[in-house]
Amino acid sequence: MSNWFKRNATHLAIIGILIAICFFYFTPAFQGKTLGQTDVIGAQSTQTEINHYREKDTTILWTNQIFGGMPTFQIWAPYPDNVTTWVVKAVTNAFPDPLYNIFILLFGSYFLFCVLKLNPWLAAAGAVAFTFSSYNIILLAAGHSNQSFAISFFAPIIASIILTLRGRYWLGGSLTALFLALEIRANHVQMTYYLLLVIFILLGIELYHAIKNKTTNAFLKSLGYLGAGALLALMVNASSLWSTYEYGKETIRGQSNLKQTTAEPSNGLDKNYAYEYSQTPGETFTFLIPNAYGGDSGLNALDFQNSDFNKAFVSAGIPQEQVGNALQQLAAIGIQFSTYWGDKPLTSGPHYMGAVICFLFIFGLFIVRNRIKWWLLASVILTILLSFGASFPYVSDIFFKYFPLYNKFRAIESILSVTGLCVPILAILAIKEITDGTTDKADALKKLKITFYILGGLTLLMAVLPDLLLSFRPASQATLVKNLTQVLKNDSGSANSIVNALVRDRIYLERMDAIRSFVFVVLTFGALFAFIKGMIKPVVLCIIFFALILVDLWQIDKRYLKDEYFTERQENLQQRPREIDQLINRDTDPDYRVVDLGQSPKQDMTTPFFHKSLWGYSAARLKRIQEVIDNQFSKSINQDILDMMNTKYIITQDPQTGNQTVKTNNTACGHAWFVKDVEYVKDADEEMKAISAFSPKDKVIVDQRFKGQIDGKSIGMDPNGSIKLTSYSPDHMVYQSGTSVNSIAVFSEIYYDKGWTMYVDGKEQPYFRADYLLRAAVIPVGNHKVEFIFHPASYYTGEKISLAGSILLVLALGGVVFMSVRKKPGTEVKEA
Repeated sequence: MSNWFKRNATHLAIIGILIAICFFYFTPAFQGKTLGQTDVIGAQSTQTEINHYREKDTTILWTNQIFGGMPTFQIWAPYPDNVTTWVVKAVTNAFPDPLYNIFILLFGSYFLFCVLKLNPWLAAAGAVAFTFSSYNIILLAAGHSNQSFAISFFAPIIASIILTLRGRYWLGGSLTALFLALEIRANHVQMTYYLLLVIFILLGIELYHAIKNKTTNAFLKSLGYLGAGALLALMVNASSLWSTYEYGKETIRGQSNLKQTTAEPSNGLDKNYAYEYSQTPGETFTFLIPNAYGGDSGLNALDFQNSDFNKAFVSAGIPQEQVGNALQQLAAIGIQFSTYWGDKPLTSGPHYMGAVICFLFIFGLFIVRNRIKWWLLASVILTILLSFGASFPYVSDIFFKYFPLYNKFRAIESILSVTGLCVPILAILAIKEITDGTTDKADALKKLKITFYILGGLTLLMAVLPDLLLSFRPASQATLVKNLTQVLKNDSGSANSIVNALVRDRIYLERMDAIRSFVFVVLTFGALFAFIKGMIKPVVLCIIFFALILVDLWQIDKRYLKDEYFTERQENLQQRPREIDQLINRDTDPDYRVVDLGQSPKQDMTTPFFHKSLWGYSAARLKRIQEVIDNQFSKSINQDILDMMNTKYIITQDPQTGNQTVKTNNTACGHAWFVKDVEYVKDADEEMKAISAFSPKDKVIVDQRFKGQIDGKSIGMDPNGSIKLTSYSPDHMVYQSGTSVNSIAVFSEIYYDKGWTMYVDGKEQPYFRADYLLRAAVIPVGNHKVEFIFHPASYYTGEKISLAGSILLVLALGGVVFMSVRKKPGTEVKEA
């Protein structure tokens, strides 16, 4: 044991240092505080009903809390037979949020750099470079937990693949299965997809070299183990994957139910929507100069009191103490100012990878001889081109049209998370190349100088002549000036002065960061120059770069994740009910809906905290509810839709005072009701048109595909008939019916046939979709117990497959441990 500690003393020391870095950066998290993350708050609101039942030790797979009702697969669902569930639980319980993500990022990437046979200090520098690139920190600040968690496993997956390609078949294959299973468990298909793109590039390059070197048998063997590992990872996650695949077809990412009026594909997102968050080519400068495009949306980057922007307002006649109020009033009427001037509608910050890392990356292109360089370069070029989206669509359009699943993703700039791993790998390999002692020093010095001329010259140019390459004016500048001129009573001079002052502030921000980056470029050049000249030893160089990279990234990260962003946990997690919420909650009815007309239908994070909401916050909402929102609520409020959804309370807001009031909707249809008439329609378009104006209490709109369930039966309407909800659980609804004739009942619940089953007196009976969204059925004459039970086979059968996969994965990892114990010391493994 003592020998083991001696052999691994450096690794243990570095692990201790990495933990200390996390502690100092995230000190508030260790003090019981948490981040007020927008996406986390949104997620908490969607989980209100789920958590209510979890407190009773009950699991529900359906919630009526948002968008009228939807499965919980993309909100929160337990997968107890998936072994990774317990791994994730152990990690998240061990470290406070969001620290567990940072730990996995750090130690996963440290593992990768160690697999690349780097000096431990270099491996630590690489781990810091990837972990603390600004995008990873910004994700944590925004609360994109699943996305960040998925990115955390990028590095260990790549490391496991490299081990397999080197001939460590069992170890590499087993670790690939483990980390890929965890990656899939993170439930962010988009990030996994992007990772697979660069993995295929890596395997393609390795195949080329295997053919060239006549080692195809070894490569195919590696591929076999990797395939087995991937299959095992899929088995482990069978329940979540199957459920997601089945549900995905019915969401906004699935095929539209309505006829398409454009040439866009009908089985994915609208291209404009998918490309909404695209990088512009110029924003690539933010890899090197963080404020090249003004930082984040808003005015956070400014020293406001001393800014030209503030002074311009004062010069326009607005007293200093009223400038803040003036900006709020302008924002309320759609005139918003931001230091960020790119094409994205909003951004939380740049993709800053570090001036030190950018310098080393360019240097690595010149000096690294390992064939891994070509994989990294190809991956960086592809991911950057794909991130451009609408700004440079030639590559993105090919993927959008022809690559499976690609058209289901939005916020495509997020592919730069893969770039953020590839760039540091090549950067750190550049240091390894010159410290190995196999590089000609004269040649290395020549290439170092070329790199300095490129990066030093660029940063210096952007400091001295920033507007030579960048405009610092958004595409909407002319419109902004026009609107501001109208508000300022046609004072175009003041309007132009204010907008141009903000341009000067943007230039100042860029110039200061360009100077800052130039300093780090000089320091990087100086350290490498000193080493090549024999002034410092390799270990000293590695420690210098560890420190330089940490300081470089730390300074920028603190702009976007500051200590003051943390709040007391109780204060952050508990949303306080408004007076109107307390008023509504006096209603003891277990199942009714509330709509807040003052909220955005797609981004209502408030109402679901306290009520079953017609609106909500979820990127995986059902397509049919979205289609109804788009067609029935975009121009005016369709009262018939509110009624059929049993919307008992309507919240409105006075646009002048902001005061909220609640109105009781006395025409809400209730939980279930019998109808007099049936109107058949031939398709979804006719059905959508029919529900634009109808009486849902009297008539039901039915697609003709369901006509067979009604034809041939004697259907009537008993004026004294009744159907009432007698027991409520989100995934088990019980009604009692009584009617003297066969009758059509409509239920104010969302239709979803992938798991909902109807029973009448314990016997399964068919039901059908009605009024575009709802469930309906023919209820037989007499008194009956009617039940709807949600029991999706995709989940329950999938769990059995997950259990089998989990057992196999544990056995595979156990085999790794067993073989490592038996392995004789001194065994060498061939390089890939």
